Parts: sequence; structure tokens; C-alpha cells
Amino acid sequence: MKRVAFNLTYNKHDAEDLIQETFYKVFKNCDKYENGTNFRAWIFTILRNTFINQYRRSKNFPSSRFDNTEIEKYHMNQSGYFDSHNPYSVYIKKELEEQLELLNDKIKLPLKMHLEGFKYTEISEILDLKIGTVKSRIFFARKKLIKQLK
Repeated sequence: MKRVAFNLTYNKHDAEDLIQETFYKVFKNCDKYENGTNFRAWIFTILRNTFINQYRRSKNFPSSRFDNTEIEKYHMNQSGYFDSHNPYSVYIKKELEEQLELLNDKIKLPLKMHLEGFKYTEISEILDLKIGTVKSRIFFARKKLIKQLK
């Protein structure tokens, strides 16, 4: 599995993460495995599909997002966007992370997952919430974060 994961990712750490995510999905969905079928093929299919989904997710979500408000434009970024050698970027990232941590866990977790690239439906399934609840919590978390950053 390690070799196949590395051939997909071309990065040791990404390959290890992919394997870990695959095993999580295997254990989560072990009830869906049909006895008598090729278990190895089933696991490798999950590995491949997980890689494809992660690739699509990273491709579809830009590294930075803007919130257009009437006052200013607030920049909400994923952690990979910031230049670690630029002091201003480091300061802004730290400030955003601190303010995000001050949010109520109920609204903070969906927003963090959304910023990491998860789709509303994925967040809904993982947190066992209705999709409308996920959308409203993300909306309120962003509004509260904007208010805190003023």
C-alpha cells in the first residue's frame, strides 16, 4: 500500500496521510465489504478514490478567500497561503488563528473544516448535522470572526 500511495502522491508524508485516511475509511465502512470478494482490491479502490477526492478538493478550492463586506474586504486564507518568511504574513496568520480559536466550538469546527476544503455535504455527514445547519453555522462563524477582527 505504501508503494502505491507514494506513486500517487510523490511525497512520503502525503502517502502516509493517504494510507491513514484509507484505513479510517476501511474501518468505518467494513460493514459494506462483501465476504467472498477480493479484499485487497476493495482496499486499493478505497485508496485510489480517496486520493482522487483529495486531489479534486485541493484543485477546486483556491488558497485564499475574500469576504466582501460594505466596510472592507477581509481576507480569509488557508494555512498554506501564507509565506512563512514574510513577517506580516506570519502576524496575520497568527491573528486569524487566535481569533478563530475564540469562537464557540459549535460554529468554529464547521468553519475550520470548510476552510480546509471540505464540502458542506461532507461536513454535514461528519458532524451529523443537517446541511442547512452547517451553512448557517459557517455563516455565523464568519460574521463573528469579521466582527472580532475589526
